[in-house]
Amino acid sequence: MDTYAFGWLSIVPPVLAIGLAVASRQAVPSLLAGVWVGWVIAAGGDLFGGTVSAIQSLIDVFGDPDQTRVVIFTLLMGALLLLLQRGGGVAGFLTWASRWRWSGTRRGAQLLAACLGLGVFIESTITCLIVGAVARPIFDRLRIAREKLAYICDATSAPVCMLIPINSWGAVILGLLATQASLGTLGDRGPLAVFLAAVPLNFYAILSVLIVFVVAATGWDAGPMRRAERRAADEGKLVRDGARPVVTETVLLEDAAGEAPPRARHLIVPLTLMIGVVLAGIAVTGVRGVRAAGVAAPTMMDYLDSASGSTAVLWGVLAALAVLAVLLSASGVLKPGDLVDISFRGAGAMLPIATLLVLAFGIGAICDTLGTGPFIAAQVTPYLTPLLVAPLVFLVSGAIAFATGTSWGTFAIMIPLALPLAATMNLEGAAVSLPLVVSAVLGGGVFGDHCSPISDTTLISSMAAWSDHIDHVRTQLPYALAAAAGTVVLYLVAGLVAVR
Repeated sequence: MDTYAFGWLSIVPPVLAIGLAVASRQAVPSLLAGVWVGWVIAAGGDLFGGTVSAIQSLIDVFGDPDQTRVVIFTLLMGALLLLLQRGGGVAGFLTWASRWRWSGTRRGAQLLAACLGLGVFIESTITCLIVGAVARPIFDRLRIAREKLAYICDATSAPVCMLIPINSWGAVILGLLATQASLGTLGDRGPLAVFLAAVPLNFYAILSVLIVFVVAATGWDAGPMRRAERRAADEGKLVRDGARPVVTETVLLEDAAGEAPPRARHLIVPLTLMIGVVLAGIAVTGVRGVRAAGVAAPTMMDYLDSASGSTAVLWGVLAALAVLAVLLSASGVLKPGDLVDISFRGAGAMLPIATLLVLAFGIGAICDTLGTGPFIAAQVTPYLTPLLVAPLVFLVSGAIAFATGTSWGTFAIMIPLALPLAATMNLEGAAVSLPLVVSAVLGGGVFGDHCSPISDTTLISSMAAWSDHIDHVRTQLPYALAAAAGTVVLYLVAGLVAVR
């Protein structure tokens, strides 16, 4: 089928889903409408056939092992979070943190959350959940809006993973660059050399992290975030009236009086083990992948490229659950029957976010079927000039990520389009920096992902902070746009001085 066979119709599903989500503040029906309309378009207007295909596409989400592992991981995190609370781990950490003077201030709490996000760079999902689990009780006590915590979770997840790419993000990007190297697009440069040169040029990721720390240190609140913070500080309302937090708070906070005595180790040990197991999981799956591929002399990047991030993350949460269960049982805090009951209740609280993830994967599948990303990219390509290559690639990548809700999907679409174009322009005598173009693709993907209500990372950030999802998107948008504006200016300046 022609990649652009559906033309402008290919953008209808994501635009419809995003528009409905913003207008109604109801993410589930909005995503469902986008999936259904998309498959009706793919079926040539056949309502029955499109409906059948839409249902099948959501079932097919579980045919992808990586996507299935993400959904299961989300449910298990609900169990882990509730056990951390009921086992006294959260209260123990709060008791420990209260010994430090800075932990009792709004500035100190926000800087703590930002530093946690900067330190946990192994996987964006893990970053969001750990920052949320540790910082949320402190934020609540200090009357800091849940939207602010969701923003810190989101803005320190993917950007940090981009800047410290010793993780599955780096592996995915290196794999895409390796394909371009085999086609001769990178010239005499290797994939790793181009990637490492692109990291310090990823202006959006750098500005996003800097803005987070500026906001945390100065209390600068813009637009909707200012109103949210005033509401929380003056009225004590952590979420607005009528908000629908992604996680059902009443489930995760029920029977708080029955919590165990505060014990910080019941939080620190499981979370530390989870991080360690995720790192070990990346190493193990990387070795297995390299052996299966028959790589003769594998490098570290070969191992990362062959690793399974979703498998490592699933192993990590399972290990954390296991060790926490042992700690709680051995100390007599909870009986085995209580452990099972609490785990199921915690997993049940995550059903809304699991549903949203399935629908987000579904909207991504229909966008892929209709060719939404390549079509958007094709509309802008004719307008590229050496000076405008990086800014326009950044903006197009942002538009694709916004429309499809996936930064990785954007990388897969844009790297094979942008790099050959830049290489061709260089052959014709222009001066276009390949690392600059790569950084524009990566930064644009993260930018669009930050702004999109259908992004899985944005959804998980809302979940980690127990925030209304659309409120999180609205309050984060001014900061994302500020970072994007600065990025465009920096790319224009870099384009003037870039050399091959």
